[in-house]
Amino acid sequence: MADSTKHWAGIGEAGTLLGMKILLLAYRLFGRAGFRVFLFPVMSYFYLTRPSSRQASRRYLARVQQLVPAEQRAGLTPFRHFWCFGEILLDKLLVWMGHIRPQDVVFATPEVFDEVDRSRSGGIIVVSHLGNTEICSALAHQLPNIGITMLVYTRHAEKFNRLMQHANPDASINLMQVTDMSPATAMLLSERVAAGEYVVIAGDRTPVSGGTRTSTVSFLGDQAEFPQGAFILAGLLGCPVYLMFCLKEAGQYHLYMEKFTERLSLPRRSRTEGLQLAVQSYADRLADYCCRAPLQWFNFFPFWLADRKPDSSSASESRQRDRHS
Repeated sequence: MADSTKHWAGIGEAGTLLGMKILLLAYRLFGRAGFRVFLFPVMSYFYLTRPSSRQASRRYLARVQQLVPAEQRAGLTPFRHFWCFGEILLDKLLVWMGHIRPQDVVFATPEVFDEVDRSRSGGIIVVSHLGNTEICSALAHQLPNIGITMLVYTRHAEKFNRLMQHANPDASINLMQVTDMSPATAMLLSERVAAGEYVVIAGDRTPVSGGTRTSTVSFLGDQAEFPQGAFILAGLLGCPVYLMFCLKEAGQYHLYMEKFTERLSLPRRSRTEGLQLAVQSYADRLADYCCRAPLQWFNFFPFWLADRKPDSSSASESRQRDRHS
């Protein structure tokens, strides 16, 4: 089992490029029904051979089950969580390949999208690992005059990104690989926002390089670390900040966008408190959307602080082994 204290970026990629290519080929030849036939043994294999991911899923679902209606709890199982991840994997590939159609996307908050289209001021859009973040490309199609840059940690998803490039080498999605919000990165992004572009950044993964740029906040009833990067950048740039979530509902992608703040003010004297409030507000909104679609939040690693503590029974067994060695 993987070390529960290990950073998410150090957990190896599940699967191989060949396996994902086979699944993509199955879809091309047999459609989604054929894809699911091949998906079942693949996800069963990963479910059985990834005990740490399975445990992380179980702990997440145990928390969210306490917050959703009783009739929704029965279907919240780790295997269905894994299965939903496999289904969304195909959706991500379809978006990258340009197979998304206008009728596949529902802009659930049209007034906010209209505001973004009219303002031309640039800004930051904070997303998450809930649903299908690649659907952000739909925003580019809906608002063709607005530039969008997605910040991604591609080394952790190297195989998947290679497959996306293989599927559609001419895709125009603007991805920028980052490991931390360095001054040089912030300066480059500042130039893009000043030119009216929008920077898309995930707000639910701690910095790859470690460090202390995190806030411990309440999320789904327990304490967890969230990154400050998106909100530090927003404070530096003094630009509008939006939250965007994409949930798959009834076979369509529902895009929700919310205005988080017109300008995030972080005075030096109260900077720590301001960041704490901003990160907590984001975590609260993410929790609300997780309750709408519990099986679509994909973080298969120990996320809460309580889950990162060594298991007491394992520690006891280790001490016994040490005494007998």
